[in-house]
Amino acid sequence: MPDAPHFESTSDLFRHRDSLAYFARKLTRRSLLGTGLGAVLLSHLPPVFVEEAQAAGGPPSLKKMLRIMDDMFRSESSIARTELKVIKPERTRTMRMKMWTRGMDRSLVVIESPARQKGTATLKVENNLWNYLPKISRTVRIPPSMMLNAWMGSDFTNDDLVRDASYEKDFDAAWAGKSTSPQGWILALTAKPKKVGLWKKINLIINQEGTLPIHADYYDRKNRLARTMYFEDVKKVGGRTIPTLMRLVPTDKPRQSTEMRYLSIEFGAKVPMSTFSLSRLERGR
Repeated sequence: MPDAPHFESTSDLFRHRDSLAYFARKLTRRSLLGTGLGAVLLSHLPPVFVEEAQAAGGPPSLKKMLRIMDDMFRSESSIARTELKVIKPERTRTMRMKMWTRGMDRSLVVIESPARQKGTATLKVENNLWNYLPKISRTVRIPPSMMLNAWMGSDFTNDDLVRDASYEKDFDAAWAGKSTSPQGWILALTAKPKKVGLWKKINLIINQEGTLPIHADYYDRKNRLARTMYFEDVKKVGGRTIPTLMRLVPTDKPRQSTEMRYLSIEFGAKVPMSTFSLSRLERGR
């Protein structure tokens, strides 16, 4: 491994710009950027030299990757139709839903079938979450502490459905090296202190191009592996290339899984603010 250059001040650092750029290239050539040690070393270099090292074959831009993950299934606004399949040894049940989003702060999910659950809905407005149950004509507020609770008896959580957590804002993130099976980059996410209703840790494997997730391991507050999400069936939908199938397998129930498939999605759709109100929720869509 090359010896890292030492500098006493910022001005000294930029006077030796070529030395730092040389060091960044050396890290890449010796395949250190794909290791945990390489990630630590890279984190101590100024952004301009990190970009040079990345261009030479290092991990993708961390900030860019977090934004890709946050925005993958939403934009300024979106309308989607999805199918949720809950697979258990004794039976399989399927629901179809329509989803509306506006930015990161507003989401509405309404079940369209089967008939017995039609009209059941989940609404998120900023930090508030409600479930509407049409059979009893009742709206129930969901506290932040219940964001990781199961949604409609599936393996997906309330947070999964409305995408409340932000990878960029709610987690500390760092590249943790390369994955060989599957091949890609390991993105380690740790929940920021005092954040409620989040997984303690998520290890995401990103494809080698730094454009799509491949799978993610989720760890609970006791640092136990709780579930694994697989991102599959990559297609161009609504003008974007995204995984259209997310398959979730709980660690303690390996014969059980839940699949969410995007049937259609329109990014940049016209979605009025009035869509995300309790009165509209209770009147039905």
